[in-house]
Amino acid sequence: MAVILSSWSENYGDPSESKDLLTQFRGAAVAIASDEKIALLGAIQSLFEGSMYTFVFLWTPALSPNDEDIPHGFIFATFMLASMLGSSLASRLMARQSLRVESYMQIVFAVASASLMLPILISFFVPPSTERGGGISFGGCILLLGFTTFEACCGIFWPSIMKMRSQYIPEEARSTIMNFFRIPLNIFVCIVLYNVSAFPITFMFGMCSIFLLVACFLQRRLFLIAEKPKTEDWEAMKERDTESDPLNI
Repeated sequence: MAVILSSWSENYGDPSESKDLLTQFRGAAVAIASDEKIALLGAIQSLFEGSMYTFVFLWTPALSPNDEDIPHGFIFATFMLASMLGSSLASRLMARQSLRVESYMQIVFAVASASLMLPILISFFVPPSTERGGGISFGGCILLLGFTTFEACCGIFWPSIMKMRSQYIPEEARSTIMNFFRIPLNIFVCIVLYNVSAFPITFMFGMCSIFLLVACFLQRRLFLIAEKPKTEDWEAMKERDTESDPLNI
């Protein structure tokens, strides 16, 4: 340690590439405004992460509204297992040449939205348990299944969003652009957590479900924009083939 401290100099990077924070965020804002795909991708990630971070603080009171004695460790391990299985499934989906990330992520967001809509549906169709304490209720078991499905969607989301980021966001500005979107995301999460006791838990889950549904529509828009150049190239190729055909007399 003494040799390292006395002989190694600090690596501060290339001074010519260093930019102040305001310049970096100004460049990120220009990139977002000039490319719809970047704006859509940033909004999609912010909506999903906002729902996911809110879910982290809501799943425990949702599964034990009457202070039921639920196995928190076992449930958390189940969530992590579902997330791992989702990541494994994502790697298989991305390995298929005929399947685009922009296509299957629409289904992932729709399934995630439906999973977080379950607390609202259960509040209408499943009578609440009045017994305090005890084990997890029947409605809690249904919620656990839905929450596990949502965690599997989270597992699919991370490698898939990283692949889309590598396709649409320039590498030299990628971190700054994504941090640009995390500013409103962090503000939203702080506001939600500060006022979490002011709203019913079903309202919070409904809000997260709507966010995921909006992400699904934005993902559909991104899919259409990404497919447009391919369609135009295909039509241009057909026109060139038609012009190159000899005239039949």
